[in-house]
Amino acid sequence: MTKNILVLCTGNSCRSQIAEGYLQHFAGSKARVYSAGIETHGVNPRAVLTMKEDGIDLSGHTSNHVDEYRQLVFDYVLTVCDNAKGRCPFFPTNAQRFHQNFSDPAKATGSEAERMEAFRQVREQIKMFSKQFVQEHLN
Repeated sequence: MTKNILVLCTGNSCRSQIAEGYLQHFAGSKARVYSAGIETHGVNPRAVLTMKEDGIDLSGHTSNHVDEYRQLVFDYVLTVCDNAKGRCPFFPTNAQRFHQNFSDPAKATGSEAERMEAFRQVREQIKMFSKQFVQEHLN
């Protein structure tokens, strides 16, 4: 049976987008993965670029508000930042909730190379988290 997974963060621009990409990649047909924010900031171009480096295409993704998914029933709700966990709206669902805080690469400063390196570091952390999540909950 296909599971529905919702990944939440603050702006649905970086961390939740990256997690959506990896969770869908590792889960394949075992899950439908959605990502949303408690706000919408647009998909960060550096998130798209850093995922493309690892062979995952986020170019068609949109930044979605959590309210857009109120009608769906989720098996899992994952929050990927402390702000979203604290402000996560109530879902009338029996979804299992999981939380893992990842630093926000969009807040990185410095040269373009330094900022991209921050995205790559967070990408790798989310990749490992996503792979482990799928192994533990969808296999």
